[in-house]
Amino acid sequence: MEPAPLILTLRFDDAAFARLDAMRRAHFPPERNHIPAHLTLFHALPGAALPEITENLRVACAGTPPMALRVTGPRSLGRGVALGVEAPALVALRRLLASHWREWLTPQDAGGFRPHVTVQNKVAPEEARALQAEMAVGFQPWEARGEGLLLWHYRGGPWEAAAEFPFAG
Repeated sequence: MEPAPLILTLRFDDAAFARLDAMRRAHFPPERNHIPAHLTLFHALPGAALPEITENLRVACAGTPPMALRVTGPRSLGRGVALGVEAPALVALRRLLASHWREWLTPQDAGGFRPHVTVQNKVAPEEARALQAEMAVGFQPWEARGEGLLLWHYRGGPWEAAAEFPFAG
């Protein structure tokens, strides 16, 4: 049996995570909201490569300082809404990791990377448009911090924590 695929996400500072997760709990259909707010870097890395992936992440994060993030505002996902995140250092780190893992990347992970946190998904398009419009009124971009990376096993339901890699550079 093939090991479960791995998902890699950003670890936010506590205040930013609490704010983002509260938005997700408020707007994501509760029957489908099985995981907390997150910013995904890779959606499906091979579980069989866990030792190599873990070592790559340990080395990369040891040399990476905590990074500034800017939550820029709501954007449409068609059937949901996400908050865009400006994060040049995160984009650079992801590019480095993708170059190491090129042969493992799915089409989704090999495509472009637009950092975001999904706060609503799997709703009717008109419901998503209404939330995006509501959130856009008076939205003020805000600062957050990336403090590390989180690796998860995906077994079809809620994610299972595999490892955490703090930014220590």
